[in-house]
Amino acid sequence: MLQLFKDMLPEGNTLPNRICEAKKIFCPMGMEYKNIHACPNDFILYMKYFELLKSCSRCGLSCYQLKQKDDDTIEEIEKHGPPMKVMWYLPIIPRMKRLFANPNDAKNLRWHADERKCDGMYRHLAGSIQCKKFDDEFPKFGKESRNI
Repeated sequence: MLQLFKDMLPEGNTLPNRICEAKKIFCPMGMEYKNIHACPNDFILYMKYFELLKSCSRCGLSCYQLKQKDDDTIEEIEKHGPPMKVMWYLPIIPRMKRLFANPNDAKNLRWHADERKCDGMYRHLAGSIQCKKFDDEFPKFGKESRNI
């Protein structure tokens, strides 16, 4: 998938095309991530109450890779074998902390609350009817300048 995304971007992009290269970037930055096993057909994620399943409850495919034995029978690799598909999940809280760590970025993220002109013109998502209605329903959240 990384190679596909890299090919879709303009020439000279710096997106890594292999997982090991991506991990070398994430780890020094302190970006934690979680690997979650997924159904090969993208029906379910093997987490929470699906975590103990060995095959998809919808399509029936195994979540683990299969291997060919010498006598032409296929067997599932043991429980701790490699999964068929893995999703990377980047938790939202560390990402938000990272966004607000730089003062210049934090100022830009608070622009909608601190510097936006409220003259009835639509300049930011915060001026939309939906956001105003949400702020009316949850006033404590609406008054917080860091709510992005």
